[in-house]
Amino acid sequence: MNEMLQQFLVESRELADQATEGLLALERTPQDADQLDAVFRAVHTLKGSAGIVDFHAMDRAVHAAEDLLSAARAGKCVLDAAMIGHCLACLDQVLQWLDTIERTGELPQACEAEADRITARFGAALGEDAPASTATAADTAWSRELLARHPGARAQAVTAVRHTPDPECFFHGEDPISQLTALPGLLAFEAGSAAPWPPLASLDPFRCNLVLAALTQASAAETVAHLRGCSGTCEIIPIALELPGSTTTDLPAEARELLTAQLELVRDGASSRSFGHLASAAQTAANVLRSCGRHDDAEVVARLVAGGPQDMQQPLQAALVNVLAPEAPGMQMALAAPEPPAAPLRAETTSRTLRVDAERIDSLVRLTGELTVARNGLAHLASLAFREANPLAAALKARHAAFDHLISEMQRSVLALRVLPLRVVFQRFPRLLREISEALDRPVALKIVGEETEADKAIVEMLFEPLLHVIRNAMDHGIETATLRAGRGKPRAGTIELRAARQGDQVMIEITDDGGGVDVQRVRAVAAQRGVAAPEVLAALSDAQITDLVFAPGFSTAAEVTALSGRGVGMDAVRTAVARIGGRVSIHSMAGRGTTVRFMLPFSVMMTTVMSVEAGGQMFGVPLDTVVETIRVPRSSLAAVGAARAVVVRDQTIPVLDLGQMLGETGSRQDTGDATIVIAAFAGQRCGLEVDALGERLDIILKPLDGLLAGIPGISGTTLLGDGRVLLVLDVAELLQ
Repeated sequence: MNEMLQQFLVESRELADQATEGLLALERTPQDADQLDAVFRAVHTLKGSAGIVDFHAMDRAVHAAEDLLSAARAGKCVLDAAMIGHCLACLDQVLQWLDTIERTGELPQACEAEADRITARFGAALGEDAPASTATAADTAWSRELLARHPGARAQAVTAVRHTPDPECFFHGEDPISQLTALPGLLAFEAGSAAPWPPLASLDPFRCNLVLAALTQASAAETVAHLRGCSGTCEIIPIALELPGSTTTDLPAEARELLTAQLELVRDGASSRSFGHLASAAQTAANVLRSCGRHDDAEVVARLVAGGPQDMQQPLQAALVNVLAPEAPGMQMALAAPEPPAAPLRAETTSRTLRVDAERIDSLVRLTGELTVARNGLAHLASLAFREANPLAAALKARHAAFDHLISEMQRSVLALRVLPLRVVFQRFPRLLREISEALDRPVALKIVGEETEADKAIVEMLFEPLLHVIRNAMDHGIETATLRAGRGKPRAGTIELRAARQGDQVMIEITDDGGGVDVQRVRAVAAQRGVAAPEVLAALSDAQITDLVFAPGFSTAAEVTALSGRGVGMDAVRTAVARIGGRVSIHSMAGRGTTVRFMLPFSVMMTTVMSVEAGGQMFGVPLDTVVETIRVPRSSLAAVGAARAVVVRDQTIPVLDLGQMLGETGSRQDTGDATIVIAAFAGQRCGLEVDALGERLDIILKPLDGLLAGIPGISGTTLLGDGRVLLVLDVAELLQ
């Protein structure tokens, strides 16, 4: 993939996200003119970017959305939910095209049909009842080529037509050739193939593969009327706009409006810092000028784009002002007023942001991990020298302390490169919640607090699925219908709040709804019905413990399975996914007032703090965030429970497992002396691991297992100790399941 296409991908995704966010905001405040202008600018720039890379299908589709937004800005229509839905669907298609480009490295082929559907949808929204429409200036090159091939018709031609019939048009009773050759005042006609013809043996005679073109003396309006009802696409160009060498200097009102809009975009402080924005404005202006016969002016503007991303704002602004000056002499002074910031300030601003491939960041993290290993090795040497009373021990220890400080700072800086704001995942939910709300016919508002809170890239990327399950359950089980909420004295529209905050080395995320809360009695009844526990055990559990049963595998209180919930895998998947990265999930509910699900997540999954322990003659690392406490108890206090053992700690019975035996040690322990036990927590439960000895606390960068060792159960990764030994870091949750 070339660099220009990579830049197109990055900018187009950002613009699509901006437009989506703005459209969802417009749905809440339809009269917000500033928001509408922001969406229009994003869509307009997106269209220009597609034109720069010659992605014509995307250009056409986004241009249709731009027409709708332009009509809304002009007061010709009011954006309703359906129109916003059309715009969002267009952006969805754009994102699919961008995914294809990212996957293949090339512009997608054969995507005209998708563009046709989008333009037809917008045409219907604007009240256009015919697929034929006047093409934009950016799409008129074919008409000039058609005129060049038929010079005898040039003097009389009024309109050029290019018709691409629907491939299934024969089944609709259409004869596209007859329809086009029946045009009034026909001067020239051509037929070609829309796609390369297949071998004769595989040719489908019932599938239309034609592109038809014609020159006619009829006006564009007459041509549109004649072709009304044709399937496929019809492009109709007034020839008067296409005569090269025209000396006309008058600009039509529409062209003047478009050129003025490009000038405003060029002078906009934010847009002028992006070569993509400026190139889009220049390309659009050049196309408008060509369509008006101002070819010399168009070439001047087009050459500015070909010159590259050097500071082109001032030359482009001057060129557009000169073009508009004959039309509005009094406009030149107003448009040329100095507004952009000084060049040094602009250069400083652009240099603060640098796009770096994620793989390069991960490589830097791996190198930092190797430095951490080297630091541990230096610490081991310093301790050996100190024990042997080496005269260099004091100097070596001092150097190690300085080296340790620098490595720790470097670790924090490198890991900070991997952090992303939670906005990256949060911004996907307003659109999703809108669709779920429509499907369930339950109006709901989404509030997002703390979206700028940062977390490790791996944490942010895994959050979407568990958050999706929680929000689906909140909509299907928590938020009541509007009628029921009104009867309970609540606002008819429910509220779901996504809140994030940093708490020390952890990130807290809460999903709160103001629905009916968890029906504790129903959960208790369903748990008894499904044999989760004996009825007398369930009766003795507190409401909080009963509520926690919603995380049990396969548990669901839904009466029937729906597209949203009811299969009993959602909340179980939430706890599993969060526990996999060392996080915890809790739930708190109040009957009739709502439910809060809380995630407590580590800030980073690369940097891990472990406690080393010895078991079976080998050292292991236990993640410190799973360790509740360590205790030493007489072995006589370990009570046998069947084939297992347990210990009572502060009136709580905790099962005890021998870590050495779990990991394959075959020897037996002596029954005398004290037992060293590490009490670990997982999935809301506690368990004791008996070890031979406790080691030290270590800050490590975890290296996942790969190759033949990948996927070993109970081991989350490795690191090297200072003496060169490999420390296996245990996955406590998986080990105990």
